[in-house]
Amino acid sequence: MAQFISRRLLLTIPVLLGILFVTFSLTRMIPGDACAVMLGERYSREKCAEFRQRYSLDDPLPLQFVRYMGNVVQGDLGTSIRFGRPVSDIISERLPMTIELTVFAMLFATTIGVTLGIVSAVRHNTSVDVGTMVGANIGVSMPVFWIGLMLAYFFALVLKDTPFYIPPSGRLTPGISMPPLVEEWGLADANGAVKFIVQVISNSVILHSILIGRLDILQDALWHLILPAIALGTIPLAIIARLTRSSLLEVLNQDYVRTARAKGLRDQTVLWRHAFRSALIPIVTIIGLQVGALLSGAVLTETVFALPGIGTQLTNSIQGRDYPVVQGFVIFIAFLFAVINIIVDLSYAYLDPRIRVH
Repeated sequence: MAQFISRRLLLTIPVLLGILFVTFSLTRMIPGDACAVMLGERYSREKCAEFRQRYSLDDPLPLQFVRYMGNVVQGDLGTSIRFGRPVSDIISERLPMTIELTVFAMLFATTIGVTLGIVSAVRHNTSVDVGTMVGANIGVSMPVFWIGLMLAYFFALVLKDTPFYIPPSGRLTPGISMPPLVEEWGLADANGAVKFIVQVISNSVILHSILIGRLDILQDALWHLILPAIALGTIPLAIIARLTRSSLLEVLNQDYVRTARAKGLRDQTVLWRHAFRSALIPIVTIIGLQVGALLSGAVLTETVFALPGIGTQLTNSIQGRDYPVVQGFVIFIAFLFAVINIIVDLSYAYLDPRIRVH
């Protein structure tokens, strides 16, 4: 197992290098002068020359890339040109919001999607099956921003004066705040990975509120996540439901399932003990892919619901030509995606004993 994980992590390195090289190249191919975008009305040739010299933008691109890679190997993702802050600090501030949104969106999508897929497969070719698949096709066809706007309109405006009101934006109700966890733990001066992890926990409203025992803040944070999670999870829900149905139908038609039924086993026993576990491999695969896609593609949801996550910051950094932030966010998301894929591969051996991890 350890050998498998080590080998997969080593194979991930060239992938990350390739992604970083493509990102590094594409950001510098964007039309427009980064100096002019950053300086705005203060733009002048003298200031622009000073700007380029300060950030080494006059150096040849290969030299810039090699220098940046040397810093990344040492754990330094660079400093934001726009904010003058370490990129790792910006990531630690924005990452928790995106992770919280992704986790709850996938919980919603997986729970409802797998349930609908199982019901649809068990009641194949019935009105329930047809209705479920029609709903799944509608769900996968609706744009995320439209779903978000409709949810916000209905629950925040139509149901404004009812017990079913749900806040349409923001992370917490105005006026609610928490002390920094870094100071509480006495790790304000910590460096490296320890400081990054503590900053991520501190900036995660859900984890932070649990650690300090503020259940009122936890409830408020979860309340604000309901609409964004539903909006972001609708499309994965539809995809998971359709794949669960097709995968389970294929397994239910196998000979060993018919043999189990012929032995007199109850339908529920056949479904859960023999069929569903065998059908889980493609389901787990698509769930892993959807988690990675949500981590990197929550831009519209975060924009609609005014959430301070990775997506909105990455969009602003691309528009502002903040190269270090764009590169840092991309390589971090790529690394998370690679870790998720390793976890999915490891789950195969548990779900199917015929698969061995070496």
